[in-house]
Amino acid sequence: MNLLIFDLDGTLIDSKLDLVHSVNAARGLMDLPPISEALISSYVGNGAPMLMRRSLGPDASEDDVARGLEFFLKYYRAHMLDNTRLYPGVKDALDSLRDAHAAMAILTNKPVRISRAIVEGLGLADHFFKVYGGNSFEQKKPDPIGIETLLAESGASREGTIMVGDSGVDIQTARNASVQACGVSYGFQPETFVDYPPDFVVDDMGELAKYVLNRG
Repeated sequence: MNLLIFDLDGTLIDSKLDLVHSVNAARGLMDLPPISEALISSYVGNGAPMLMRRSLGPDASEDDVARGLEFFLKYYRAHMLDNTRLYPGVKDALDSLRDAHAAMAILTNKPVRISRAIVEGLGLADHFFKVYGGNSFEQKKPDPIGIETLLAESGASREGTIMVGDSGVDIQTARNASVQACGVSYGFQPETFVDYPPDFVVDDMGELAKYVLNRG
């Protein structure tokens, strides 16, 4: 394998609590009651605008969604590292892959500036040659433009590339780019693998590192 592309939320980082607090803060701005962690987690994966649209409900106007999104992003920027942590085993796995000279990148639908700030704040900036977010391209995942760009920039082969993620969105992205798809069982939306099955699933990132390094 010569290129590993990782989703961020639910794959490398457990950001659930900070997202929940930020979404419910935006709902409070609209005089709406809080909603559950499980429900908010099910809304994550298609970018901040869609997260806010889903979280405010079908009665929210376009103006409401825009106002809620602006507040959400401002609040989340201030609180994005309050409770967010790497999942167990992620740092060791990424260290071993970096030491083996594996090319690694992040492709998330989260806004790119926030994504880069989180990666830097958690001490991972030197592991990835690129971090791309939901506003890095004209289209978000599952459009393959992010993977196609990373393939061109890295010179990696399509057959030697793996997209790693926790949801059907990531698996669809891999399929649309004709690269391998690895799912993680511990993320926000593993139930979506029923409709979009990965090529293989790992229970922790150490399993992926062993798989890649043993093939190297």
